[in-house]
Amino acid sequence: MILPDEPLYLPFEAGPFRMTLGLVARTPDDLISLDEHYPAQIERRRTLVAQWGTEVAAAEPGAAPACREMLERLATVLPRRYPEMFETRDDGVHNRITGETWSLQDDSLTTAALLVQEDLCLLELRDGVPYLIAGTLCFSPGWRLLEKLGQRLGDVHVKVPLYAERLGRPVDRLMRYLQRGKLVERLNWGLYDNDALFRPGRHFRSERNPEITPDNALDRLFLRVERQTLSVLPRTGAILFTIRTHVYPLSRVIAVEGAAGRLNEAVRALPPEMALYKSVAPFRDALLDALQNLLEDR
Repeated sequence: MILPDEPLYLPFEAGPFRMTLGLVARTPDDLISLDEHYPAQIERRRTLVAQWGTEVAAAEPGAAPACREMLERLATVLPRRYPEMFETRDDGVHNRITGETWSLQDDSLTTAALLVQEDLCLLELRDGVPYLIAGTLCFSPGWRLLEKLGQRLGDVHVKVPLYAERLGRPVDRLMRYLQRGKLVERLNWGLYDNDALFRPGRHFRSERNPEITPDNALDRLFLRVERQTLSVLPRTGAILFTIRTHVYPLSRVIAVEGAAGRLNEAVRALPPEMALYKSVAPFRDALLDALQNLLEDR
């Protein structure tokens, strides 16, 4: 079976740093994106669920109806969007890639975690404020699910620089007024010195990484992009937040016409606290020198 190629997202922008939601409207079936890495990533997720348990799949008491509706949504979207790979059956959804048939009566979170490459978070509005009530977080960017479960969304993002000042109110407003049947997408990015998808309890490093130099930065670094979507589950009213993580070698990124110049400007424009959050700080100077050398040689 031939799986779709992995899309290449390059969400960094030239010019002054701007922190915005950057929302784009998509169709409801754009909830899930499946590609060539599906078999390997599903196996990785299976291992993480078995080894880490509630660290990667957990819910608050009372979240079961929303978790069930989330699984039903996946079981509806997958066969419709990828009919050659998924099939609806009386006993559940059949995965032709893995040969498994998943019952909708199975544990909703575990089943969802092993059906798609996305991480999945469920949010509930309480007096107009979104709270994290359940999630699968196999490819975490660094935060721990059990630490954040039950928190207000603003507290979940407490370590994100400028979130409270610039994004907190717009995000809460979006959650309150997001319409049923609509889906919005946004992209987020960071740079790392390895391609690990699972990064539990990541600590933000500010000290320089001496192993990354201007001579090897473009071969040693990786662009990590999160494709995020938001939609409302109509029966429970829970908000489904999906996070699909892509990790690209920087050598692939800079091969795209104009990408090296845009990345150079974007990294230079990052405020220090955002460079630290995006994991750029330990190798920022080496990366900028490498990009500048590349641009001068072209």
